[in-house]
Amino acid sequence: MDDSNSYILTISCPDTVGIVAEVAGYLRDREFFIQESSHYGDLETGRFFMRTRFVPQSGRYEADQYSAGFKEIADRFDMEWAVFDTSILPRVLIMVSSIDHCLNDLLYRYRTSSLRIAIAGVVSNHTDLAHLAEWHNIPYYHLPTTQKTREKAEQRLLGIVAETQSELVVLARYMQILSDKLCTKLAGRIINIHHSFLPGFEGAKPYHQAHKRGVKLIGATAHYVTPDLDKGPIIEQTVERIDHTHSTEDMVAIGRDVEAITLARAVRFHTERRVFLNGKRTVVFRR
Repeated sequence: MDDSNSYILTISCPDTVGIVAEVAGYLRDREFFIQESSHYGDLETGRFFMRTRFVPQSGRYEADQYSAGFKEIADRFDMEWAVFDTSILPRVLIMVSSIDHCLNDLLYRYRTSSLRIAIAGVVSNHTDLAHLAEWHNIPYYHLPTTQKTREKAEQRLLGIVAETQSELVVLARYMQILSDKLCTKLAGRIINIHHSFLPGFEGAKPYHQAHKRGVKLIGATAHYVTPDLDKGPIIEQTVERIDHTHSTEDMVAIGRDVEAITLARAVRFHTERRVFLNGKRTVVFRR
C-alpha cells in the first residue's frame, strides 16, 4: 500500500452511539477517502476503539486545520486521539543481550522494508552482536549492567531514547530485568518477547519448565513491559506443536522461529498503530 500520502487516525473513548458516523462524516466533508477502518466496542470496559486510514482527495492534509475542526467531535465524545503520517517511519530502539535470532530477524525485515520502521540504534549489555548493527550502519550502544550500575545504565538508556527520538523500545531477548521506575516511565512504549505462551511458565528457563511439565504446545508471547514481570498487556502469541520425543534443546531450537515471528508481528502491529491499550489487555486490529 502506498504510504506517500496517507494518514492513520486512532481513537479511544467511552462507547456510545454515533461515533463512527461522526468520524466518517467529518472525513467525507473534507474529501478524505477512507482506505480502511476498524472499530470495536468493549462491553466489559465500556470503551470504544477505532483505527481509520485515510487519504486526502484534493489539496493537502493540514494538521492544524484538521485538529481545529475535529476538536469539537473529540471533546463531545471525550476522545483520546491522534493522527499519524504513514510516510514518516516510526523510530525504534532495539535492546539485546547475546542471543541473536530476534535481532537478526528484525534487521532482515528492516533491510527488506517488510517492516516499515527506522531502527535508531541497538543497545546491549554485551559487545557480542555489535557487528550486526555495524553491518547495517546502525549505532550500537554498549551499556554494561550490574546490580550496582543498573540505575546509571538506565539513566543513560533514557538519554539514548531521547537522543535518537525513539518512540518504541524493543527487548529482543534482552536478558535483564528493567526497574519499576523505567517501566513506568516508558509505559506502553516497551515491547518484550517472552519465550513461553503466557501466562504459563513465567520467569527464567520456560522451555525447561515446559519440558519438565510435558506440554504438547510451546509458544512465545510479545507483550508491553510493566513493573510486574511477564504480566504486561499481551500483543501477540504464537504456538508450535511438540511431542514426547522433543528434548529441551529441541524445544529451544523450535522456539527461536516462534519467538522471532511473534516479536516481528507485535512490532508491526504497534508501529502501524493497530494496538490499543485496554486496561490490562489490548485491542489489536490485525487486518
